[in-house]
Amino acid sequence: MPTSRNTESAHVFAVRLMQHLVVPTFVLNAERRVIIWNKACERLTGVAAHEVIGTSDHWRAFYDEERYCLADLVALGRPESMDELYVTHTEPSDCSHGLRAENWCVMPQVKKRLYLAVDAGPIFDEDGNLLAVVETLRDQTEQKLAQMALQSLAVKDGLTGLANRRSFDEKLEAEWLHNQREGTSMAVLLVDVDHFKLYNDTYGHQKGDSCLKAVASALGEQVFRPSDLAARYGGEEFAVIMPNTGLDGALHVAERIRDAVLALAMPHGASLTADCVTLSIGAAAFVPTEEHRAEDLVAAADAALYRAKHQGRNRVVSTDRIEELAEA
Repeated sequence: MPTSRNTESAHVFAVRLMQHLVVPTFVLNAERRVIIWNKACERLTGVAAHEVIGTSDHWRAFYDEERYCLADLVALGRPESMDELYVTHTEPSDCSHGLRAENWCVMPQVKKRLYLAVDAGPIFDEDGNLLAVVETLRDQTEQKLAQMALQSLAVKDGLTGLANRRSFDEKLEAEWLHNQREGTSMAVLLVDVDHFKLYNDTYGHQKGDSCLKAVASALGEQVFRPSDLAARYGGEEFAVIMPNTGLDGALHVAERIRDAVLALAMPHGASLTADCVTLSIGAAAFVPTEEHRAEDLVAAADAALYRAKHQGRNRVVSTDRIEELAEA
């Protein structure tokens, strides 16, 4: 049997070991009060150990408003609360009492927003009673930002910052199926910069890129709803997807976009339409059916755009009938 002195020495050693771990770590007792707040945790959070030891104020190191940390959920036996508190987490399992999660934390003391990977596990006595919960923290901010940057590159157009063609195609298919189930109309706009080849030939490709960026910015500012998507469709062509939208709504947005670009008054001395950069826009809207595909809606908008160009450009032309495809 170990003597009480040996037990006490082992406890002191364990505490000292925990204090000097390079991994930020804190420990709560069964009453959810802080009993260890190691030096790495002080460096990460900017909160000194003496400020939290003996309190339940550990949350202040990570958030502006009071809320549970992962260690609290372990101590309280409330793993079901992870869904509402953490961006990413593992599902609790019967073979492990610990929890793992990831989350953005505001870190009020160091005035930073960090993405932390968090592990929390319980410590029980021989009778199965909870003695403490250990929470360890890993700063994953750089990795998360790099991941977000890669994801952004995958879905955004590199020049304009709008959604790219891949994002457009995925959104189109998803919204087509959704509006088909709901029996509601959806709309697509196809937007073309008038005489853009002449613009490039006259002002050069660098100015041409600046023109496309300006057009994209003006277009994006006119697409207000979170459910809508503005995208670069290809070259000097842009597109807008508008779920739950009829033709009148689509026309209203299209005219807003056309007016916004006209208001930029970007000179276009080679234009055969006006002395500034203008847009031609084709709009199409109808209720998706099983007899047609999402591509038919885009084709209808493209047919309307074709007519807009042949009617003199700098205008919006629309259709709400797939049958008009055959007439284009």
